[in-house]
Amino acid sequence: MVRLATAARPIACRGHRPLLVLHSFRFVGLSFLVPGVVSPDLPAAWAGPAAYGDLIAAILALVALAGRKSSLGTPLVWVFNVWGSADLLYAFYEANRVGLDAGQLGEGYFFVTILVPLLLITHGLLFRLLLSRDVAAAELDSRRVA
Repeated sequence: MVRLATAARPIACRGHRPLLVLHSFRFVGLSFLVPGVVSPDLPAAWAGPAAYGDLIAAILALVALAGRKSSLGTPLVWVFNVWGSADLLYAFYEANRVGLDAGQLGEGYFFVTILVPLLLITHGLLFRLLLSRDVAAAELDSRRVA
């Protein structure tokens, strides 16, 4: 019950906002679908899920950003963070499965080599902030009950 009570509270941590703003620009992943940006040889089995997964992550980041001060704030950030992390990890898995070559990415190579590590680090930071907030809130609730 303590977990449900803490999830219903609005997010008090200001550290979430800049991380969510950064992820709201993940629509850039749609460039993997643009023929002039990437090689025509880029496997569609990788490009489609990577592009649309990033778009969904950007939308979820914007929804979480808009709902930060509501009672759904924390659950929205959790949903975004789990989806966004899973999307990046799935793109890595798919790239290996389809035998993606760096040359097939064209200009998209810079997104993969510069943005993806940054995005993975910020997902880790968000998990840490969310988990530390949940632990702190649970301790506060247990003190109130006792």
